Amino acid sequence: MFVCTACGRKFSLEEHHQRCPICNEPLQLENMKGKRRDGNVWERYRDFYSIPLSMDYSLGEGDTPIIRVDMYGNEFYLKNETLNPTWSFKDRGTFVAINRAIQMGFDRIGVVSTGNMAASVAAYGAHAGLDTIVLVSENILNEKISQLLPYGAKILKVKGDYGELYFKSLKIGKTRKIYFMNSDDPFRIEGYKTIAYELAEKVDVDYVFVPTSSGGLFRGVYKGFLELKESGTIDKIPEMVAVQAKGCSPICSAYPSGKIGRFKNASTIAHAIENPYPPSGNAVLRILKKNGWKCIAVEEDEIIKAQEELAYKGIFVQPASATTLAVLKKLNLKNSRIALILTGSGLKTKSIEYSKTIPLCDIEELEDCEVFK
Repeated sequence: MFVCTACGRKFSLEEHHQRCPICNEPLQLENMKGKRRDGNVWERYRDFYSIPLSMDYSLGEGDTPIIRVDMYGNEFYLKNETLNPTWSFKDRGTFVAINRAIQMGFDRIGVVSTGNMAASVAAYGAHAGLDTIVLVSENILNEKISQLLPYGAKILKVKGDYGELYFKSLKIGKTRKIYFMNSDDPFRIEGYKTIAYELAEKVDVDYVFVPTSSGGLFRGVYKGFLELKESGTIDKIPEMVAVQAKGCSPICSAYPSGKIGRFKNASTIAHAIENPYPPSGNAVLRILKKNGWKCIAVEEDEIIKAQEELAYKGIFVQPASATTLAVLKKLNLKNSRIALILTGSGLKTKSIEYSKTIPLCDIEELEDCEVFK
């Protein structure tokens, strides 16, 4: 059954719903219980999915590494989602949503995305042989467009409010029979919850920091931990922190009032989490309020510095991913075990701009060059 995250009404899985038809808040699937088995993450937790998942539509997503790092008086773990097939966590949700689309008889799929999810849906749509439509902002970076072109998806730049585009696409999807598997689609949430499963298998953490845009990833990770606790696999759910950039922080800004409004003049280097009107914003706020958890926003210079520091640890991430380390540096969490979800690769966006000059040396004078001294 679908369950509304706001009013609690339930709807049959035999119908195609993406938001509550009564209150228009996000839907999710009922929590599942089960036991861990063998195989990849989809096989190990097959009891926890409401629909059967065919590996024919998989590109090898999930089971990403967890890297231990000791810094700032804490033991923390980097959940490296950059190693998914299209270099971001979005592949987990796309895999489940593709299964749902095919089971429901759709031969056309679509997505509204600034980049990561667009590349993911284009790749998985091509693999499954589905006609794929990608709606992007008119200001999308050329680097992100270049990630879409090889897959053969139909790409359309849309002028206007990006937050409104999410809702308009769902209406078009109903009239044109296109499954728009946008950011917080209920079946995307089912894919994202596998991050919690994988974390719980390897580490017992006190905190999980989640870069938060639409709110789908935050909801998914929370749902995963909740299902594990209800199944008796874990004793407690780690404290989850929603992380945003101050230049676009609608959830953090709305925390005192408890209701999402449109964030004005949004602008941040962390483009992957630059959503001024997150469709799951209220759902995330309800989770935060219920558990007494925090939403924390960081400045642009803090994000850039954190991106550099993660690169010095051997992992090049998008600025949106680096927000998690930026938050860790702001908080005084001594002797805590913390998981940072690194959502996407730095190769998917503009690189850090360095002022350092790279020296040039003649091969005949190589041994005397400064780098060897």
